[in-house]
Amino acid sequence: MNSRRMAKASEAIRETVSTVVLFNLRDPRIKNVTVLSADVSPDLRAAKIYVSVMGDAKAQTLAMHGLDSARGFIQSKIADRLQTKNTPIIRFVLDPSVKKSIEVSRALQEADRIDAAARGEIQGSDTAAGLENIADDTDEDLEGEESATDDSPETTDDDERV
Repeated sequence: MNSRRMAKASEAIRETVSTVVLFNLRDPRIKNVTVLSADVSPDLRAAKIYVSVMGDAKAQTLAMHGLDSARGFIQSKIADRLQTKNTPIIRFVLDPSVKKSIEVSRALQEADRIDAAARGEIQGSDTAAGLENIADDTDEDLEGEESATDDSPETTDDDERV
């Protein structure tokens, strides 16, 4: 089969599944689900949908069970969109790469803060106290970073002069 056709089918399936998950599913178990990609078999009879679920292991398990329960409904929406002879049988696969990349980013930020404290760039009289403050700040950042957004407007030098 033409690889371009498979790529178009994969993208159509990904778009359809993400739209259905976002707007049509009412299952309370399905929260914080992001559809990352879709892989389609060459004969278009099977498709793997890679999803990421933010949250703890319990939330991930619940979301995956909810998606498996809604699989028939989602396949019917895919059938409406693709209009092919066979509708692919979909299977959801949990992709932990997004969560791992966030964890690595946070670890790098923490290492950078500790390095700054070791060089003496942290304000304070005692480096050990500075390191403890950094650890406390990092824990607070990790808890609030998932849901917090910065909506404050940035100020420029012109704004400060007025």
